[in-house]
Amino acid sequence: MAGNQFGKIFSVTTFGESHGAAIGGVIDGCPTGIELDLEAVQTDLNRRKPGQSAIVTQRKEPDEVAFYSGIFEGKTTGTPIGFAIHNTNQKSHDYSHIKDSYRPSHADYVYDQKYGFRDYRGGGRSSARETASRVVAGAIAKQFLSGISFHAFVSSVGSIHLEKPYQELDFAESENNPVRCPDPEKAKEMEAYIRQIRKEGDTVGGIITCVIQNVPVGLGEPAFDKLHAELGKAMLSINAVKGFEYGSGFAGATLKGSQHNDPFNADGSTQSNRSGGVQGGISNGMDIYFKVAFKPVATVMQAQDTINNKGEKVVMEGKGRHDPCVVPRAVPIVEAMAALVIADYELIRRTNKI
Repeated sequence: MAGNQFGKIFSVTTFGESHGAAIGGVIDGCPTGIELDLEAVQTDLNRRKPGQSAIVTQRKEPDEVAFYSGIFEGKTTGTPIGFAIHNTNQKSHDYSHIKDSYRPSHADYVYDQKYGFRDYRGGGRSSARETASRVVAGAIAKQFLSGISFHAFVSSVGSIHLEKPYQELDFAESENNPVRCPDPEKAKEMEAYIRQIRKEGDTVGGIITCVIQNVPVGLGEPAFDKLHAELGKAMLSINAVKGFEYGSGFAGATLKGSQHNDPFNADGSTQSNRSGGVQGGISNGMDIYFKVAFKPVATVMQAQDTINNKGEKVVMEGKGRHDPCVVPRAVPIVEAMAALVIADYELIRRTNKI
């Protein structure tokens, strides 16, 4: 199986399955001498872990990361950083009903057709549990990028949208509610709606907005490796993501060029930043902001028509522990993938000119 590595210089290779002994990874290319706050790494993992509130999956995993290489006396050594997160609360029997059948909108069918074999326990390698390893790598990337800040938050759940522009929000408020929305009133609406959806045995999607601040000018390449293209790839690699837009996004397509252009100030900053901090595929020093759309979780606690591995029509009903809405737990994943992209391009930038 290919495609388990992300990044060119600052890279991470992940391993493991949802119901295996452990998940983990190897971070390569991290510069030497970075003093690490391992508690901060664990804090980001805690933001992603299951069982943290009543509106997420109730699988109880401590998600404690153990480091095995690349760190000495609290600092990075420049060698590969190996780590693992041991699974402790697998309930593989919850998935015995799908051993020979394919869950609608999951990777089950295509995985089986591609490889001729699949680990049906929680989705195996295609499970979103793999993203915990990305969070570890992203947390270390953040510490390498001291001074650059990453703020992701839930900006919509279903049809409930956060209307305020991000400049009017207090990002710190996101961690004061289980939805991770920085508007307390909207957060209450979203939480109530997710609880309602759970009672119905259904699921709902949403949108995460991410703002990256204090990014230097010059990250990204002008042709195939544009900064926004790599951010898009990073976000679209996250389970359940269906869309990505940055800056003015699709709304920009309705404007005239005279309306959409970002006039420059004398210091090189721009007046409007409809470009979303990226011009010509290269960061311009303004805030980078983008949105990531997540579909409703595919596993619903309702009867659905599907087929088994013999091509026979069967009826399936979801079992086990699942998120009614994935976006609250996906916030640290979005931040992590953004940090991995920025860290990689920062190292590439250092090779571009003397």
